[in-house]
Amino acid sequence: MSNIPFQTIDWTSLEKLEYKGETGIAFWQTIQLGGLRIRLVEYSKGYLADHWCEKGHIVHCLEGEFITELSTGEKTSLSGGETYVVSDELSSHRSFSENGVKLLIVDGDFLKKG
Repeated sequence: MSNIPFQTIDWTSLEKLEYKGETGIAFWQTIQLGGLRIRLVEYSKGYLADHWCEKGHIVHCLEGEFITELSTGEKTSLSGGETYVVSDELSSHRSFSENGVKLLIVDGDFLKKG
């Protein structure tokens, strides 16, 4: 990790990158600070991730609702104000949102399995 000085993030000034899911679209706005990545992510209605992710995240639901499905078949629903946390390589997971959702996602070196 690097030493991060005090700063603010004006999300309205950051480009939204589009990532197609198996269905729907995800829009990412990303700040990279050394080994720390902070993203504002929006899933469109009907979004289903096109891959299983094994990366660790702190995912906080800002608005809406989504389902995180684990490769084991377990499903967890999160809505506005709820958060999940997982370290790298401790689960294979993917997201689905029926009506769209807005998330704050933090990940990076501090979540490496170890």
